[in-house]
Amino acid sequence: MRRNMPNLADIARMAGVSTATVDRVLHRREGVRQTTVQRVLLAASELKYLPEQDLEAVRLSPPTQLLFVLPDRSSKFLRMLGEWVQCSQTQWAPYNVNCRVQFIQGFDPDAMASALLGRGRGCDGVAFMPLEHPKVREAVDTLANEGVATVTLVSDLSHSRRIAYVGLDNGSAGRTAAYLIARFVGQKRHAKVALIAGSLSYKAHVEREAGFLQLFSEQYPQMQVVGLREGYDDEQVNYRQTRALLEQHPELSAIYNIGGGSEGVGRALKEVGKEHKVVFIGHGLTPDTRAMLIDGTMDAVITQSPQSAIMNCVRIFANLREKRDLSAGVEASRSQVIFRENLP
Repeated sequence: MRRNMPNLADIARMAGVSTATVDRVLHRREGVRQTTVQRVLLAASELKYLPEQDLEAVRLSPPTQLLFVLPDRSSKFLRMLGEWVQCSQTQWAPYNVNCRVQFIQGFDPDAMASALLGRGRGCDGVAFMPLEHPKVREAVDTLANEGVATVTLVSDLSHSRRIAYVGLDNGSAGRTAAYLIARFVGQKRHAKVALIAGSLSYKAHVEREAGFLQLFSEQYPQMQVVGLREGYDDEQVNYRQTRALLEQHPELSAIYNIGGGSEGVGRALKEVGKEHKVVFIGHGLTPDTRAMLIDGTMDAVITQSPQSAIMNCVRIFANLREKRDLSAGVEASRSQVIFRENLP
């Protein structure tokens, strides 16, 4: 007697799912978690329900298309983020995603909105470092209406329909910088401290400034903040801003660089012979900030792992596709304070 051929019920029984789920998987319809898809395909393969080439076609569902939009002339740390995306495609294979990067002109809301609506519409998800601007917020809302999810990276976007934020608690980062400066400066009365922001168009920089000033107000009221300048994460601009600060306040005790371009600050300090006299705290561990930690120009760098940040974005989009909780498997973003003695 001829043995009965396996059917959907046999596959469902072996995979521990319903026949309706088996049907959705084999016909490549949405709504089934990837882990369940793999169980069904394994059962179908063992039962020899379909030829191997047909099963392989089902198994190789199109990858989720992800786009990372980052400023082009911004900090070297952000360039590292983009390079990590481009050079690590093999790491995304288990998540069945394809990641691309688009660098855009920094601090330009029109360029950012154009990138989101232009390239973003052809993707399944977009991760980006947003400017706090109505045009950017409107672009995010438009993508949400069209079914394209967005994740904010490094800096958040107020009152928007992004699905998640990946980055540090920037208020806490600013407070940490203030605490470090106060401890490094010591008991000097009425010490003058300067702040240089990348741009107050970034919510992250506004929050870092607020946290910094809050801690000084609460615990170190004798410290005098002599003004906030914007350097647009540009090495040359930061160099000029630092030289102007040192000329205006020759007794300056410390500088906190809220954004990128720290190498410009360091160059100005070295030119006037104050690289070991002015306390210098900044953000983002890069080859430049690493070198300044080693030679003593910088005292500390507050940073986060670029690898973890990108991986968290990938996991969030994978969770969205599989209809899991968005935070499943996502690591908490942790700041690290790097000194010369604990350089990784």
